[in-house]
Amino acid sequence: MSSTTTQTETREAIRVENLSHKYPAPRRSRRGNDQPARRTLALDGVTFQVKPGEIFGILGPNGGGKTTLFRILSTMLRPSAGEDANAGAANIMAHDVLAEPALVRQQLGVVFQSPSLDGKLTALENLRHQGRLYGLGGGELSRRIDQWIGYFGLADRQGEFVERFSGGMRRRLEVAKALLHEPKLLLMDEPATGLDPAARRDLWQKLMQLRDDKGMTIALTTHLMDEAERCDRLAIIAEGKLIAVDTPTNLKARIGGDVITLEPEAEQNGNDADQLAQAISEKFGPWDEGASPTVADGKVRFEKPDGARVVAEIAAAFPGQIRSLTVGRPTIEDVFLHLTGASLSCSDAG
Repeated sequence: MSSTTTQTETREAIRVENLSHKYPAPRRSRRGNDQPARRTLALDGVTFQVKPGEIFGILGPNGGGKTTLFRILSTMLRPSAGEDANAGAANIMAHDVLAEPALVRQQLGVVFQSPSLDGKLTALENLRHQGRLYGLGGGELSRRIDQWIGYFGLADRQGEFVERFSGGMRRRLEVAKALLHEPKLLLMDEPATGLDPAARRDLWQKLMQLRDDKGMTIALTTHLMDEAERCDRLAIIAEGKLIAVDTPTNLKARIGGDVITLEPEAEQNGNDADQLAQAISEKFGPWDEGASPTVADGKVRFEKPDGARVVAEIAAAFPGQIRSLTVGRPTIEDVFLHLTGASLSCSDAG
């Protein structure tokens, strides 16, 4: 490998190239002889890079492919695209996830969505056991425990059983545990799941502090809008495909106007919402690509410049048919709808 290639690779904390994965068909499908069993495509040619020292979010609905991607990056799952296709490649700090999993794990601190703490042990005991798994001991382990348990504001609670901790305290302890071996990359799966708004805010303050003060690279999966807004860059993934990668600001700039959402009157539900969307589409066109009216969760949504003027015209054009009208600047949820035509609350296969 040339020195130029080495320098390029080390400038990328994560490099994913044309990554694909298919899960085996369910066993019941294999027993039938009428038709061949079909494998489930969870990732389809995903490519992106994560820069050192950034918070990178992988945003998508449940079942959209982001957890499969997390499992591959954390070395828990070997990508497989089937016998007739190449599964692609994934590198962490210039180490191949498939060929060098032990070296990758040395670079990684992993925080899973499901709790990995032992509630019957104290915070200190949880950290000691974790450190010993990485071959740490003696004064060095004590130094690192003191450093991280203090960093996350848990020093005065280190002797208490974890089962007595709040959800926010447990999540901070999980992150401290993941950082004991001083990895270069923190990989997190839905880190704010189950946390109240205050605990979520506290966790994010610490994550941004890790980035700013210690240069930590953080990659996380999420389906939460407030988490996505806080990331330096986002990869939007749906149905196993990478839809877009950019900063939240640049992604929202792709929507060229205001976002208007209307709720039909109670009796105007079901197919009537579709009919109302069609009527608005015909009366207020032409439409930019991706901006025309769509129906999601029983509401009609579309994009138009000068939204305040358009809202008044729509209210006048459809008297008695609209319960509420809102207009606002684009959000990441709007970007997802714009790019995929679906809500983040939907559940895709994969």
